[in-house]
Amino acid sequence: MGNPFLNKNILLGITGSIAAYKGAELASRLAQAGAKVNGLLTPAAEKFISPLTFQSLTGSQCFTDADLWGGQAHVVHVQLGRSADLVLVAPASANTIAKLAHGIADNLLTVTILASRCPLVVAPAMDAGMYSQPATQENIHRLQSRGVTFIGPAEGHLASGLEGTGRMVETGDIVAQLRWMFSGNGPLTGKKIVVTAGGTQEAIDPVRVITNLSSGKQGYAVVQSALDLGARVTLISAPTALPVPYGAELVKVNTAEEMRRAVLENIPGALVLIMAAAVADFRPAQRQEEKIKKEKGMKELLLEDTADILLEVAHKKEKLNPGLRVIGFAAETEDIWRNAQKKLESKRLDMIVVNDITTPLAGFNSDTNQVSLLFADGSSEDLPLMKKSEVADKILQTLLNWLAE
Repeated sequence: MGNPFLNKNILLGITGSIAAYKGAELASRLAQAGAKVNGLLTPAAEKFISPLTFQSLTGSQCFTDADLWGGQAHVVHVQLGRSADLVLVAPASANTIAKLAHGIADNLLTVTILASRCPLVVAPAMDAGMYSQPATQENIHRLQSRGVTFIGPAEGHLASGLEGTGRMVETGDIVAQLRWMFSGNGPLTGKKIVVTAGGTQEAIDPVRVITNLSSGKQGYAVVQSALDLGARVTLISAPTALPVPYGAELVKVNTAEEMRRAVLENIPGALVLIMAAAVADFRPAQRQEEKIKKEKGMKELLLEDTADILLEVAHKKEKLNPGLRVIGFAAETEDIWRNAQKKLESKRLDMIVVNDITTPLAGFNSDTNQVSLLFADGSSEDLPLMKKSEVADKILQTLLNWLAE
């Protein structure tokens, strides 16, 4: 459900840059994501990489200037330009950027872009001195004023051996931004969704915390699924090593109290709150200002309850957002159904996603999950073991069903 790349035709232009090898990796990743990718190499790009490489990675034809002057010379550039849903030039050299800015069409790539009517995305790659040149900057600004999207460049080590801004951004970042661009007309376009994720941390002293084993993977998967459907997503996240899905508005929190405040601040105007975070139930009654030394010992740690965020949302929803839907999560180890049902009712949830974290391949750090969906009307649905991204799709499909009703 909601793969923005499916049935999309992407024309990937490769120019004369040492980063051309990244273009091959990018083509592979886009094809694996579900897009149809045709490569188009400039004469300079052919000095670095061959058309056979792209055709092997994508299963689609890769074009060169030889095709421009072949038997289909009068139509090939028009066919390519008009059939593309998006033209991506990555890497884009300073020379090609200059040609695009001034409408020069002296090779198959530039003439195809002139014939296209779809969005154009450019990922520059060049030496820092070339990128910072006033002429290059003027060309970039001119293209941006025409609606061309630029991704990068990044800062780092360059082919010249110098450090600076000019590196082509990583292929994963480009794929993420294109995924977000393609999701713009989904069924949740314009709808605000708030998702919490990760495990909160409660400080004992400056170096120690009480936390849990939540990786945030399920919550982040929900965020990506919502973005794929066009939603405006606010992600309230406790610390995690996961990359933030492109397009999400990130609100960083550490403690349960910070998450409570962030949730209450962000639910006005939201369609749904999806509370996937593992919020600490307890915190130290008193945080030590200095590191507790081992030799001094610590015989006991006095704890106190943290705020019950979902219960407070239930009490304040009528004032803050009467139409808000609320989805909770319950990670249990015993009395699974009884505990989940109790939480569903006491927190006045519309749905709760419950799983037994002792089940193999369904724990916090796994890429898969096996859950059941319990609804406020008493119905339920048991899902088989599946990827967390698929669980996220099931949750968002429930939301779409609610909207349809």
